Amino acid sequence: MKEIVLDTETTGISVKEGHRIVEVGCIELENLIPTKNKFHCYLNPERKVSDKAFEIHGYSDEFLSKQKLFNEVADEFLKFIQDKRLIIHNADFDLSHLNNELKIAGKEKLSNEIIDTLQLAKQKFPGSSVSLDALCKRYGVDNSKRINHTALIDCDLLAKVYINLTDQKEPTLNFQNQNTEIDNNIYSNNKYYKKIVKVSEEEFIKHEEYIKNNLKKNFF
Repeated sequence: MKEIVLDTETTGISVKEGHRIVEVGCIELENLIPTKNKFHCYLNPERKVSDKAFEIHGYSDEFLSKQKLFNEVADEFLKFIQDKRLIIHNADFDLSHLNNELKIAGKEKLSNEIIDTLQLAKQKFPGSSVSLDALCKRYGVDNSKRINHTALIDCDLLAKVYINLTDQKEPTLNFQNQNTEIDNNIYSNNKYYKKIVKVSEEEFIKHEEYIKNNLKKNFF
């Protein structure tokens, strides 16, 4: 099963107010293990970044004005996520912005299967904080590099949180170095092993005597 952990950064919250995407980050998982495949781009939103959004991600208007437009990367993005489940924290927000960008680019809306980790966390921890930072703290995921909200860093963290939310173990999931290679042989070579210890004749006799003597005490 291939899945895509996805995150976006924007100029502001509401699509209705004309806000646009400034960054898209995607990391591919295969059977919950990160592959080398990722998609990342900064985008020119063709409008100013709101003060609140700038505080969150720190991308200036000057920096973004030099980046590509969404319609220039749309086909590459769609090819990367094609036929793969999308893992998103607060999916409604990201999907509304992505579908808006696709509409502007003359593309169809996304039809991928979606897993919203925000909803998963709400079901698992009702009444508790389920922000990405709160979930990192709950699961002991190091988020010290998350000074600003950037798409790839958030994808890294969300991948680890997602594995924990689905009650899966995290064998070697480590995004500290994006270029680290993961040797899948580590997993394919792991087999169940149980050591069998043979009981000596003396131990067997003592065990039989113990059972005989204690059965009377327990049942009569």
